[in-house]
Amino acid sequence: MKLVRYGKPGKEKPGLIDAEGKLRDLSGVVPDIGPAQLSPKSLAKLAKLKTANLPLVRGKPRMGIPFSGSTKFVAIGLNYSDHAAETGNPIPKEPIVFHKTLSSMTGPDDDVMLPKGSKKTDWEVELGIVIGTTARNVSKKDALSYVAGYCVVNDVSEREWQLEHGPTWDKGKGFDTFGPIGPWLVTTDEVGNPGKLDMWLDVNGVSRQRGSTKTMIFDCATLVAYVSALFTLNPGDIITTGTPPGVAMGMKPAPVYLKAGDTMTLGIQGLGEQHQKVVKYTA
Repeated sequence: MKLVRYGKPGKEKPGLIDAEGKLRDLSGVVPDIGPAQLSPKSLAKLAKLKTANLPLVRGKPRMGIPFSGSTKFVAIGLNYSDHAAETGNPIPKEPIVFHKTLSSMTGPDDDVMLPKGSKKTDWEVELGIVIGTTARNVSKKDALSYVAGYCVVNDVSEREWQLEHGPTWDKGKGFDTFGPIGPWLVTTDEVGNPGKLDMWLDVNGVSRQRGSTKTMIFDCATLVAYVSALFTLNPGDIITTGTPPGVAMGMKPAPVYLKAGDTMTLGIQGLGEQHQKVVKYTA
């Protein structure tokens, strides 16, 4: 299934995308796509619905974050071998874990706002893992059974704050609007193997990132198991899993970072596309 939340910010309704790509309203079935709806039992019930009987949503409403109720937005750094190479970093021996703020989370097509005075804001298309069952110290063997589904994430990053203001990456990762998510939460049964998905990102129509989850250093099962040993993962929590090569920071001879007026278009095979406009800082 492709689950969504649509409507104005703070007033999103639950929905799904049917087999023909049409948006169907789920508000008569469930109150939201949140922790209670992400459990295996709840997802199984939704999968049995006759989508043709659900109300068809007309027009093109805004898409919000496709799930609610997150308590953690976890991120993994340098998790693609080809991206590590372009940045001149060695292959990590263990996952590099940091956090993005919950307030950075936005809909997939919402504007991305530059931080005040930013000159080094960058893009990163990433695969997001959405937790469906409480996970604490789970094994790699069982890890993916705790996953509700997957989604597209743009791990927008301010490189000066990330790398030039001390060792804490979180500083450059959690600005408002720096975590577009969606458009869909695609359930695990529909995704199949998350380690074989093509991914891409363009800036102003120019190809920047082209890659595949095949070059992940630590796969999805490893990451869920590893992170669940550090802290409890709750239904609705998300792990964004790293990016392939092609970020601004790795450009030669010199980086070309985002500026107001730029547009980003990005997607992952089977998980949909995002479209964002970059806007200047406003208080």
